[in-house]
Amino acid sequence: MDAHDVGRMARRTAITCARGLSRAVLAPLEGIPLFVLSLAALVTLPVLAGLWLVPKVLLGVRAVADRQRARAMEWSDVVIEPPGRPRPLKATNGPIGRIRCCAWLLGDPATWRDLLWMLVGAPAGAVLAAPAFAVVIGIGALFGAESPHGAGTELLYLALLPAGIIGGPWLLKGHAVFSGFLLAPTRKELEARLTRVTESRSETVDASAAELRRIERDLHDGAQARIVSFSLSVGLAEQMVRDDPDRALELLAEARASSGQALAELRTLVRGIHPPVLAERGLGGAIEALALTVPIPVDVHLDLPARLPEPVESAVYFAVAEALANVVKHSGADRASVQAEYADGRLVAMVSDNGAGGAGPLSGGGLCGIERRMTAFDGTMAVTSPPGGPTMVTMELPCELSLAKI
Repeated sequence: MDAHDVGRMARRTAITCARGLSRAVLAPLEGIPLFVLSLAALVTLPVLAGLWLVPKVLLGVRAVADRQRARAMEWSDVVIEPPGRPRPLKATNGPIGRIRCCAWLLGDPATWRDLLWMLVGAPAGAVLAAPAFAVVIGIGALFGAESPHGAGTELLYLALLPAGIIGGPWLLKGHAVFSGFLLAPTRKELEARLTRVTESRSETVDASAAELRRIERDLHDGAQARIVSFSLSVGLAEQMVRDDPDRALELLAEARASSGQALAELRTLVRGIHPPVLAERGLGGAIEALALTVPIPVDVHLDLPARLPEPVESAVYFAVAEALANVVKHSGADRASVQAEYADGRLVAMVSDNGAGGAGPLSGGGLCGIERRMTAFDGTMAVTSPPGGPTMVTMELPCELSLAKI
């Protein structure tokens, strides 16, 4: 073994010992207090203060558990899947939103597994300090530190050095595997997630097929008919240009009008597939342009730090367009608003109006189509529309920012 190998082994051993000591120290410091705070917060749940305490404490527990999942992957290449239930929509920060958040956290089995991990993680993490102590004692014996218990004890201490060097990474991996038993989704949850993905894929395929049929129908009934009319008019004009020039000029004028209408219909069709403004200005600019076409005033509030992936931008744009179309057709509102913000890997878009209310995602309706668009991206849609209004349609989907800036 050359000096390079010795240096690499020393670095790996030092990193392993540092990681083990950090978990041995931090696991009880963060786990036990969080567990106690969680119990205290749950006790206060029947009173109003619990609506604010429970989400804060349990989300703190979830954050600690997520860090352990990340460490398992980074330190030991052990994959621990995150919980599958999506976070509820941020429709409001008031009591209703707090109740929804509490219901999500308390109804998610992952929350209780995270709490159990807080309790057992402290003693489980304590064993990770063993490699560090073994290496320190072994180095002391290697460099001549005498043991008061005799030569046999010194040999035992000396044997701890290779045990700590070899066993440290395996102990970290064992700890990560043990964490996975508590922090990973159960088989039942994974099957439910697979079922949702399968249903989402089926709905997306059906929606894509319906969209293709719509495009074919629009082409056949619109632009194609105009082009056929244009061709017939030009053909008749060719036959009559010598015998009846005036009639031929009339036919050519009709053909020119048909070509202009066909071009306009093709442009409308293309905008329905992917609006040019969406490609040029991104989601924010496209929503602002869309708001100008609505016959009632629309307030737009956007907080989008960068471009989003094109499929996400397209899905959200058409979802907002559908929601605004519903406002104009059904709500009787004289004002609407669109809000869109990106934070923590999630895009939230809200369309609200001051109309009559009573809206809901009926089968085959526009809101049902919005829900299908969101489901295709593991997103969700919620409708708040009491009789008498106001109506708020909230869409949320996970996504990452694009490298292109707005």
